[in-house]
Amino acid sequence: MTTAFDSWIKMMEVGNHEGLWELLDPDCVFWSPIVHTPQEGRQISHAYLSAAGHVFKDGFHYTRTAIDGDYGVFEFECAMDGIKVNGVDIITLKENLIIEFKVMVRPLKAINMVHQKMMAMLQETKG
Repeated sequence: MTTAFDSWIKMMEVGNHEGLWELLDPDCVFWSPIVHTPQEGRQISHAYLSAAGHVFKDGFHYTRTAIDGDYGVFEFECAMDGIKVNGVDIITLKENLIIEFKVMVRPLKAINMVHQKMMAMLQETKG
């Protein structure tokens, strides 16, 4: 059986987020490294995760994975304008849907770059 973890990893590997909406629980909560409040609901979670897929694309790959039932931690690396980015996606599933998605990023230069690029990407999607 393909899990939501498998589907998410595949989306990030190929850079295509088709099917992301169907992976997210309607009450999904997204925790951003750049916004201090939780982003609640499928709509906003989808917007953030879709934007992240574009922002984190340069050399993105998962380096380590730890899964315990419906809880998974996925360490990743990529580059952003010459800055090496290291982070983790912490994903919780319920009935094979993502109910919580938390992203942590380091170092500080990377967080600042993520903030700049994510805000620009989210503004573009708003039109």
